[in-house]
Amino acid sequence: MRKKFPDKKKAISIVTSAEEDIKYTLTINPSESSANTIVRNVYESFRMLGESILINAGIEISDHITSINELLKLKIKSERPINLIEQLRTIRHKINYNGYRATIYEAEEALSLAKSCFGTTKIAVLNEISKPI
Repeated sequence: MRKKFPDKKKAISIVTSAEEDIKYTLTINPSESSANTIVRNVYESFRMLGESILINAGIEISDHITSINELLKLKIKSERPINLIEQLRTIRHKINYNGYRATIYEAEEALSLAKSCFGTTKIAVLNEISKPI
C-alpha cells in the first residue's frame, strides 16, 4: 500500500465504470463459451467498487484482496452474502493463471450474485465515498 492524494472524482468514475460493466455483463447468456467472461466481469466490477473506496481515501494498492476486503467491511444487506465475492476471486484466479474453464453453473452463480448484491454494494460504496475524509 502506498499513500497518495485522495481522488473523489476518480473514485466516482470507477464506480460508474463498474456499473456499466455489470449492466452489460447481465445481458450475456451463460454458456460454455461465455462463462469465463461472465465470472471475470462480475468479479472485476465488485473489485472496482472496493478499489474506489481506497482511491477516495488516497490509498494505492497492488493486490485485489485489499479491494475486496474494503467491500467486506461495509454493512451490506442483500439476498446473498457479499462474502461470496471471495469465491469469484478464486475462480477468476484459476481462469487467468491456470487455464480453468468456468462452468455454466459458476457463471449463473456470478450473475445471481451481481443481481442480488451489486446495486446495494454500489450504494454503500457511494455513501462511503461521500463521507468526509
